[in-house]
Amino acid sequence: MKTLYLVRHAKSSWETAGLADDQRSLLPKGVIKTKLVADYLIKEGVKIDLMISSQAVRAYETAKILAVLMAYPVKQILKDRKIYDGPYDRLLDLIYGTSNDVASLMIIGHNPLITQLANLFLHPGIDDMPTSAVVCITFQTMKWEEVPASRSDLQFYITPKRLQTTLPGSE
Repeated sequence: MKTLYLVRHAKSSWETAGLADDQRSLLPKGVIKTKLVADYLIKEGVKIDLMISSQAVRAYETAKILAVLMAYPVKQILKDRKIYDGPYDRLLDLIYGTSNDVASLMIIGHNPLITQLANLFLHPGIDDMPTSAVVCITFQTMKWEEVPASRSDLQFYITPKRLQTTLPGSE
C-alpha cells in the first residue's frame, strides 16, 4: 500500500510590498496552526518516508515545521518547482515516478494545485483546502506508477479549524 499526504502551506504574509510571491514567509498564526496539525499527525502515528516541498519560502517553512516535529530530517526535504507552478499533470509525474521503496510521500504545496490534485483521487472531492490542511490518501498498490489504476481511499482530511473545535474548552 502507498500513502500520499497532500499539505497546503501555512498562512503567509502579504505585507511586504514588492516581495516576489515565492518569497513570502509564514505568519505567526500559520506556524501555530501547522504545529497543531503536526501534533495530530504525530498522535496518529504518521511516519513520512519522503517529503517534497515547493521551493516557495512559505511552503518550505511549513515543511520544516512538520519535519522537525515529526522527526523527519530537514536536510532530506526535497524542493521541486513543479509543486509551485504546476499544472498538476507535472506533479503526477513526480508522484508516479517516486521510488517504490517509499511507502509514504508527503507533498507540501499551494492552492489551487494541491486541492485539484487531491480531487483527482477523491470522490467526492474537497471544495478548497485551507492553509495548513492535510489530506491523507492510500492506494491499494505497492508501486507508485500503478497509482492511477489502483483503488484510492481517503484516510483523513484535517484542517486547523477542525482540530481546534475538538480541543477541550473550544466550545
